[in-house]
Amino acid sequence: MELMTHSSTFLLPQVSSPTYALIVLNQQLPLFTPILWNHAKLHICADGGANRLHDEMPSMFPNEDPSAIRRRYKPDVITGDMDSVREEILEFYANMGTEIINLSQDQNTTDLHKCVALICSRMPEVNNSNLAVLVTGALGGRFDHEMGNINVLYRFPQTPIILLSDDCLIYLLSKGYRHEIIVQSSVEGPHCGLIPIGAPCASTTTSGLQWDLSAAEMHFGGVISTSNIVREEKITISSDSDILWTISIRRPSP
Repeated sequence: MELMTHSSTFLLPQVSSPTYALIVLNQQLPLFTPILWNHAKLHICADGGANRLHDEMPSMFPNEDPSAIRRRYKPDVITGDMDSVREEILEFYANMGTEIINLSQDQNTTDLHKCVALICSRMPEVNNSNLAVLVTGALGGRFDHEMGNINVLYRFPQTPIILLSDDCLIYLLSKGYRHEIIVQSSVEGPHCGLIPIGAPCASTTTSGLQWDLSAAEMHFGGVISTSNIVREEKITISSDSDILWTISIRRPSP
């Protein structure tokens, strides 16, 4: 079985690879957003995410001029159905050279779907596992939006997409692989979970967790692995079905 390795080094100030693209959705920015921004080669705001970037990023640098912060953290692209972004925000970033792509004619996909599709078309690395997509604001807020964002993970199963909030991250572990997760214990854990959304799992096996699974069956209405604990720095997971991996994120000290 082919090995696939995962690591949350994007939460650390210094990282060399892989290549990242960042999508900012319309929820509160995580406190570590500047770290994600510095790692990314492409920065996209999805609709009202541009409001969040403009309004919230300066508060992360209280001793600096807000206008300088907004110039430093300028998105490359703003796209989506444009039903949430304020007109003055669009004008502000357009005047600084941000590309505006209005996709309001497409009401069949979510703003996150639109952004990921744009990344796939512009960054060919996404097709050979050399690129990962980081998404802020994908968790929390309206439950239907949250589930729509999780659905995007299944719509692009060959694209590494990580959904992030201040509290946790989520990504898809595709079936047919032996997954190796390198835990960055300084910034994530110890709580974790394996969630069989999409289809029941007839057999899931893990190592490195407090409560490891051995060819375990998981499905809604039965057993799912929640409130598990990371016990080792290297976790291995294999399953006969796609499953979600989630792990808590340690908030930085004030």
